[in-house]
Amino acid sequence: MAQFFTIHPENPQARLIHQAVEIIRRGGLIAYPTDSAYAIGCHIGDKLALDRIRAIRQLNKDHNFTLMCRDLSELAKYARVNNSAFRLIKSHTPGPYTFILNATSEVPRRLMHPKRKTLGLRVPNNEIALALMAELGEPLMSSSLILPGESVPLTDPYDIRSLLEHQVELVIDGGFCGMEPTTVVDLTEDQPKVTRWGCGDASEFE
Repeated sequence: MAQFFTIHPENPQARLIHQAVEIIRRGGLIAYPTDSAYAIGCHIGDKLALDRIRAIRQLNKDHNFTLMCRDLSELAKYARVNNSAFRLIKSHTPGPYTFILNATSEVPRRLMHPKRKTLGLRVPNNEIALALMAELGEPLMSSSLILPGESVPLTDPYDIRSLLEHQVELVIDGGFCGMEPTTVVDLTEDQPKVTRWGCGDASEFE
């Protein structure tokens, strides 16, 4: 049975954030709010937890997982970016964008696209998500909380608890945070390419 924490969206309670991060460190899955929609996350080094997310979402091996970061200080560790790509990312973070980047050797192979060796990276504009990563001290491995057969993410934490109470360890109620996933921008080539249109303004990438 999943635990259920109600966390203030603007002033997250430190005690509950600490408890949530302990669940992550013990290998638990959490459903948590972002600035676009709810996401499901786990510890970056936990293969079993990652496999559980794949099973919940019925993802194939070509799915790009996302490293949810609190800022861009960790960017160089996990991704290779040139100066123009970095400026573009910096100008859109924090925000509802996921950037597809070439991964560095620091990234476990299971987290990359198996053929392209890429991964997604983003910095959300959400106080709960940022507090989780600050307490964790490293990125959170994440995926949009879109269930099989659905085209939009789950938006109601009570619905999430009802549907996933035996599949995740924690659901965080951070209020309504949107119904659209992020806009996904591929920065692995010279020209940016929008591969999914979402709630972030992508007009300058066209």
